[in-house]
Order: sequence, then C-alpha cells, then structure tokens
Amino acid sequence: MSSLFTGTVGFYRQYRPGIPTEVAEVLVRATAADRSRRLLDVGTGTGLVVEALLNRFDDIIAIDNDADMLAAADSALRPALPAGTTLSLVECTAEEFTPPAGWRADLVTICRAFHWLDQAAVLSLLDAQVAPGGAVAIFGDNSFWAVGSPWKDAVRSVIKEFLGEERRAGQGTFQHHNRPYSEIMEESPFNQVEEVRVPVQRTWTTDSILGYLYSTTFAAPHLFGDRLDEFEAKAKATLADFSDDDTFGEDNEFLIRIGRRSQE
Repeated sequence: MSSLFTGTVGFYRQYRPGIPTEVAEVLVRATAADRSRRLLDVGTGTGLVVEALLNRFDDIIAIDNDADMLAAADSALRPALPAGTTLSLVECTAEEFTPPAGWRADLVTICRAFHWLDQAAVLSLLDAQVAPGGAVAIFGDNSFWAVGSPWKDAVRSVIKEFLGEERRAGQGTFQHHNRPYSEIMEESPFNQVEEVRVPVQRTWTTDSILGYLYSTTFAAPHLFGDRLDEFEAKAKATLADFSDDDTFGEDNEFLIRIGRRSQE
C-alpha cells in the first residue's frame, strides 16, 4: 500500500471523510461494555477510525504499512489521547502483524482497506488475535468511483480521459473483488455475520472533491505527471456545469459487517 498511496497523505488526512458518530456507535455496541477494551485497527491510514473511537477503548493498536500515513496518524491522535488510554502505532502489514504476548483485541476494525488484504489469510490470523467474545468489523462507504450521481459521473469521465478507462491503483489497475465480504467472512472463524447500514449525506465543494481525488490510488497527483494542471482545470470546468454555488450533494452509506465466532 505504501507505493500505491505515494504523495497522497496530506490530501488523505484533510479531505477523506471521517467516521460518523452513528457508525462509531455501531462499532462500540459490537463489544462487551463490562470490561476494559482493546482495539486493533488494521490499515489505519491517517487514523480516522481510531480518532472516532478514542474515548471508547482503553488500549489501541493501529497498524499500517505506510510510514507516512502512520506519522500523520500520530500527529493527529497523540494530542487528543485521553488520559489512561494506550496507543501503539505499528508499521507492518495485516499479514505480518503479531500482537504483544497475551494481547488480544475485543474489536478489530478494517475500514476501507479489506480489498487490499489477503482476506482469508488475515481473517484466519485474527482468530488468535481476538479475545473470546470479540468481533471483527469490516466496513466502509461507497467509493467515489462506484457511486453514481451526475456530477460524479462527469468527474469520473474526466479522470478516464486523462488516465484511461480502467480504474487505476497506483501504476497498475484496480483488481475488483466479485464476492461480497460477508461470504468471505462466513468461511472464516468469524462466520456469524451481522450487516448494518448507516446512511450518510455529505456536501462537497470543488476544492474538497479535488482534495479527495488526490487522496486516492486512482487519481493521485503523480499519476497525471505534467498534465496535473490540465486535469484540474478540466475537472473544475466540468463541475461548474453542475452547481452555481459550488456545492455538490452526496447520498452515501456505510455498510458495516460484524463477524463473531459461532462457538461463542
């Protein structure tokens, strides 16, 4: 992931939408409330999930294999860390992570990152890393690339004009996963799967749309090379056709899949 997100970290921290309170509440309810709680956040990026859950867990480990992302997470999270809360940021992949001896998570969160992982392998490894009665939550909102609205479709066409029809993932193309995540979870130790949908409405501006795009692997600034200014001008002109006041509405939703072990 580190190479895929080269040059995107500043945009990621500023322009990626955070985790809504309603989503955080669903995650909190997935764990037992009668004891101190441990959180493992996989693919933490700049720490948006941890930020939403800081006051609800006592011992937090957040992992990512991109050092720049972790540095941004550390800068954002350390000043807000509640007294008595432990936070460890670990540079590694989900496939390589080994928790401290005796440490097991009450909740594992994987937000907007499961598609980058060796999914079955990671879920298998988590069996030894999750406490009895614990849960794994795999969730995210719909990608800009996938969700249709007239202004999004138009901007997506501009991206394709500059970068090609295939969705990019850094220097390669994005490999689509055809199976629903719930099916993959049902074949794992966390095979009791609950799905929760949380609708979300957002309002964007031209600057925030471009900032978001520059945070992604499919429209990172370096992909445009010396045509970045040309792309930006074309995108701005295209968006201007859809709004007189530089506001663009979006209806989206978070789909949260919570997996638990059947024997518990």
